[in-house]
Amino acid sequence: MKWKESDFNSGIANVNAVLIYGQDAGLVDELCDKAIEKLEIEKGNLLALDANELRDKQDAVFAESFSPSMFGGRKAVVISGAGDSDTKIISELVTSSSLCATVIVTAGDLRVGSLRKLFEDEKNIAAIACYTDDAKTLEALIHKELSAQAGIRQVTPDAMSYMLSHMGGDRGITRSFLQKIAIYVSDKHVVDLEDVEKCLPDTSATSADDYMYSLTAGHMNQTMVALDRLIYSGADANLLVRMLYNHFTKLLTAVADGQLPKLFWKVADKFNMAVKIWPEEEIVNVLLKLNDLERMCRTKGLQPGILIRDFSLKLSARAAKLALKRRK
Repeated sequence: MKWKESDFNSGIANVNAVLIYGQDAGLVDELCDKAIEKLEIEKGNLLALDANELRDKQDAVFAESFSPSMFGGRKAVVISGAGDSDTKIISELVTSSSLCATVIVTAGDLRVGSLRKLFEDEKNIAAIACYTDDAKTLEALIHKELSAQAGIRQVTPDAMSYMLSHMGGDRGITRSFLQKIAIYVSDKHVVDLEDVEKCLPDTSATSADDYMYSLTAGHMNQTMVALDRLIYSGADANLLVRMLYNHFTKLLTAVADGQLPKLFWKVADKFNMAVKIWPEEEIVNVLLKLNDLERMCRTKGLQPGILIRDFSLKLSARAAKLALKRRK
């Protein structure tokens, strides 16, 4: 079955398994946590593992999934980071009549393939896609969260424009940012640009902007300097990959539709340049490579900082070549 979020809220207790996937990793995590909460899963009844471990631990996973709880209550199995290569094992698990646990499978931005088809076509299991917020849904989320948390009655246009430019790629990061703003403004009931700038995420928004917009505009030196600042400040590599994914998704929409998003004035020129130089098919290819990069960053034994520096250098060099080609 294909689900929307409203279906998830009302139906999670009535299915054997659910696939939660999509671009917005924060929303994927949020719905996974919500499923465990709604099903009232106790710690002793929860088995969580990464999809990379699934083949080696298949016997243990099946044994746990097919046996009733020793402690009473529901059991759940969470399989994170799944892909089409895991479909066979997951299919055997979620379609078995012996299943005694709710299976929650999470994944990144899956193309239409065997894993999605399994959960969308089979009965008693479901799939829900977690897309990144667009400007309309993000603005509604901002108003809703700030109103609920701090009784905010007004967000100035400059403050809203700034937030729309800096958020939307990850629901978890967005909520964290809005919580900081709600605490900071306290009883003021109005959010202005100065408030937003003082409540920046742990990763400097200025350096993040310099990094992403310089990269797609082909400014190699600015890209690498900004990235070094981010890494030095402790920015998480997976977070940077998600930010890049959101940025290239925004770029793809602008190139494909010919409509520029509402941007903060400091980054508008670089984004407009990127729209002019990046072909649609190359952006799609970058998005696929970013999915691979995120998986590599989570692989034990690899250095995420080195991986993202190498990726960024090659990508900014490609953008520089595209810009030079256009000028000729």
